[in-house]
Amino acid sequence: MWRRLRCLAALALLMPSMAAMALPGFSEVRAAHRPSDAWLLARDGTPIAALRLDRTVRRLPWVPLAEIAPALRRAVLVSEDKRFLDHAGVDWQAAAAGAWSNLRNEKTRGASTISMQLAGLLDAESRRKGRRNLLEKLDQAAAALRLEQSWSKDQILEAYLNLAPFRGELEGVAAMSRGLFGKWPQGLDEQEAALAAALLRAPNAGTAVVARRACALLREMRREALCHDLDAVAATTLANVLHRADQTPQLAPHLARKLLARPGQRLRSTLDADLQRFAGETLRRHLRALDKRKVEDGAVLVADNATGEILAWVGSSGELSEAPDVDGVTALRQAGSTLKPFLYGMAFARRDLTAASLIEDAPLTLATGNGLYAPQNYEPEHRGWISARTALAASLNVPAVKTLVRLGADEFQEGLRRFGFDSLTESGDWYGYSLALGSADVSLLALANAYRTLANAGRWSALRATADGKSAPCRGEHCGAFTGAPRQALAATASFLVGDILADRAARAGSFGLESWLATPYWSAAKTGTSKDMRDNWCAGYSRRYTVAVWVGNASGASMHEVSGIAGAAPVWRDVMDWLHRGDDAGRHRTPSVPPAAPPGLVARDIRFEPKRTQRPNRHAANGSSPAPNAPSFVPPQPRRWRASPTRRRAR
Repeated sequence: MWRRLRCLAALALLMPSMAAMALPGFSEVRAAHRPSDAWLLARDGTPIAALRLDRTVRRLPWVPLAEIAPALRRAVLVSEDKRFLDHAGVDWQAAAAGAWSNLRNEKTRGASTISMQLAGLLDAESRRKGRRNLLEKLDQAAAALRLEQSWSKDQILEAYLNLAPFRGELEGVAAMSRGLFGKWPQGLDEQEAALAAALLRAPNAGTAVVARRACALLREMRREALCHDLDAVAATTLANVLHRADQTPQLAPHLARKLLARPGQRLRSTLDADLQRFAGETLRRHLRALDKRKVEDGAVLVADNATGEILAWVGSSGELSEAPDVDGVTALRQAGSTLKPFLYGMAFARRDLTAASLIEDAPLTLATGNGLYAPQNYEPEHRGWISARTALAASLNVPAVKTLVRLGADEFQEGLRRFGFDSLTESGDWYGYSLALGSADVSLLALANAYRTLANAGRWSALRATADGKSAPCRGEHCGAFTGAPRQALAATASFLVGDILADRAARAGSFGLESWLATPYWSAAKTGTSKDMRDNWCAGYSRRYTVAVWVGNASGASMHEVSGIAGAAPVWRDVMDWLHRGDDAGRHRTPSVPPAAPPGLVARDIRFEPKRTQRPNRHAANGSSPAPNAPSFVPPQPRRWRASPTRRRAR
């Protein structure tokens, strides 16, 4: 009764001050709490990256009182407010003792209760000023009395621990516990709790002062035995903030920087956490194996063919790179031979070529405005008359340039734009004949979606990186992979022919051998590429369900030492593709990939070359096109039989 009367009397005395200060409710304060970080979540809600967006303070998510160690709660009450559970917001006994000590010019512990301190923390102006005069103290006392009328004691203590500054930029019990001790608040022991409570009174005090106050607090709690090594514990803990406050694994930092926009944001992405981790580890493992070849960077992108969801976005090799912040997924690099499938696909669609058309692989010199252009194959020899199938599968340069001459550079550039290569802003004539060999700069992002377009029968559609599909990882120029209406970039028949060639291990055997990183035990179509001076190498390809694209090189643009696409990017591509299809004992199911059926418009025909030794087995030909003596139309037969031709044996 007397306690209630004293409270009412105080309320009457302080009513004018209280009227000027409106206090929020507990739920409102908790809802308004904003961590300094934002989090990128995997498709299942697992945090896979954290990004600090508020640089003025280090604050983590709100921690319920039940998840704070009892040792810390007890130490804070003993240190800051012994009669917290008994008073109604103001400790009149402590206030009277403090006033008497002030009259006698004696130093004493402050009389501010936890409720009063919380009232100050809730008042932005009060927090800004720090020290308070008598009138402001009265305002704070009035607010504390009012706070106790609407908040429970547990709510007051919980809010205080989540809002109080502890050390430097560390604000709130979660940031303090993670930053100083490397653990969550529920795991703090009595020594750590005493040190944390001692920081509340002087967050930036020296190590010796904090240790002395913590020891005094332990003695007050009759735990003085814990003081014997407290100086060393304090020195280790407080000399530096040794721990990263947020311990979220940084699996997708590049995508996080592109998507996260505000403190406290928790954005669900389309990434698969296990795949993201595996792709990053695989990239680093293969790069370490190439450390003598002057290569340190790489990037991986994985997409679901049907939905366009990005399942993995590895922007760099992390600690192996001298420029780990550069995002290799969106950086523009020379495409190399990875553009050849689109070149041949356009020629097939226009019926300038069929897969069986013969192209002479022989020395070639073309006149240009800058002089003569003489393309060379990766290997110095020429193979004579070969089919378009072999020319593409074996990645021969001279036949590709001849195909570009037949198609036209402008039409090729326009066709690449339809596939989403919006970085090709100049005309085809500006790029010249070298466009056939990938002299243009493209991003791994655009390349992956272009190969996904081939997997989808030539139908282009936008990629998606977030669960709601509303946030795009990039904005503005060269970000077309996430915007635009679906469109038919290439005829379905031509896309099928390209995929069938890229899946034909016998056709590429002359350059890569029958057993290479591209020869998967399931159906897949893939192409490698290496840019001029071995500055970049690529491997992009798809199965029936997934598209995987890999870039390997140096962010600085420095040349690698004898690292081609089949040696650098292809092993990473194969490991990631195998992971997607093989399943595991943890519940990830095996995903089959069988050859696609030929679309309408393709028919099976016997194709024969003259002389007879170049005879080829039964093929699919474009419906309505009669094979000419020197340019028969075909795609390979279904895998019921196969016989390598003498032409291939000579090329090998």
